[in-house]
Amino acid sequence: MSIHLPLPIDLYKKIENSGDVESLSECFAPSATVRDEGRTYEGLAAIRKWKADTKKKYSHTIGPLEVAHRGAKTLLKAKVTGTFPGSPVTLEFSFALEDGKIIFLEIH
Repeated sequence: MSIHLPLPIDLYKKIENSGDVESLSECFAPSATVRDEGRTYEGLAAIRKWKADTKKKYSHTIGPLEVAHRGAKTLLKAKVTGTFPGSPVTLEFSFALEDGKIIFLEIH
């Protein structure tokens, strides 16, 4: 079964798996916010640093399992595999999109 992801989320998945943090501006709005592991990152520079740090720490990839739409949010359930205890795990990525870009992402 093929999972159809909105373009900015599909780009995020590709960037996440490649580790190319410089390309994050292709899918995130300049003023986007990310919440992950109990911390909040605001703005593209902070998001790039967060992504570079997590990629270095966990060497992870994501594999989409299912996508759902709830109100203004797109929920992506994905298998995350990397160098962390308990790998792989299933996480939920909650996205808010605006004008073809991610304006909010929370990972839990």
